[in-house]
Amino acid sequence: MEEQHDHGHRFGMVIDLDKCTGCGTCMVACAAENNVSVRPDESDKQRSITWMQLFKITNGKEFPDTEVSYFPRPCMQCEEDGHGGHHPTCVSVCVATATRVDPNTGIVSQIYTRCIGCRYCQAACPYHARYFNWWDGYFPKGKGLEKYLSPEVSPRMRGVVEKCTFCHHRYMRAKTQAYAEDRRELEEGEYVTACTEACPAQAITFGDLNNPEHKVSQLAKSPYAFRLLERINTKPKVYYLSTRDWVRKMADNYLPGEFKRVKKVTG
Repeated sequence: MEEQHDHGHRFGMVIDLDKCTGCGTCMVACAAENNVSVRPDESDKQRSITWMQLFKITNGKEFPDTEVSYFPRPCMQCEEDGHGGHHPTCVSVCVATATRVDPNTGIVSQIYTRCIGCRYCQAACPYHARYFNWWDGYFPKGKGLEKYLSPEVSPRMRGVVEKCTFCHHRYMRAKTQAYAEDRRELEEGEYVTACTEACPAQAITFGDLNNPEHKVSQLAKSPYAFRLLERINTKPKVYYLSTRDWVRKMADNYLPGEFKRVKKVTG
């Protein structure tokens, strides 16, 4: 199930859905870490942006046989476009080269100053993991919201697309610390995403999928591991774990009449 490469890192995550409680802490941590603008009225979904989305699914059965599962959905950090191409669909369609796959990390970047706002990438993403900024960021100084901004992540301007980057700035910070200690390789746990660190249920594991010693690499090879819409062959670097068969089946959407529709619970 797991593809291996001969060189470079391939950072990814495994999310254990049997541990996830749907608390939404990962969403809050993601927004705070990456300067995601929080609107005055978050019920207005035309203006809100959430890089990490949280969904609720059920097995569609009546009580007492009802089962519920929550699953967080960051950017899947795909490797292919599903048609044999060596780039994700979003990278393939970007006319401004504002997004690319880093060959050293496997992370799909988003360069805001190059983005022209055509939204081709947003239309091409099968996971709806990209968001377009229709409005300027909301960080009014009079209310103190500017004090929580991180200096490591640039706030996005109106008219560009943004998305989860696996907290790439944390990777650069960890590399800088390693270089200062005369090391060229990062130890497991030195670079983790904000959602991984914040999850109170420890449902998210992050690391190098190319390193067999990393826990994330071992979990990705579990017989209970799966990826969303795996049949379209985009090869995401985000894996999910669940011992429940109906959850794994629903992830591929091949039994649409058996289960209730997926519902967004927050964000």
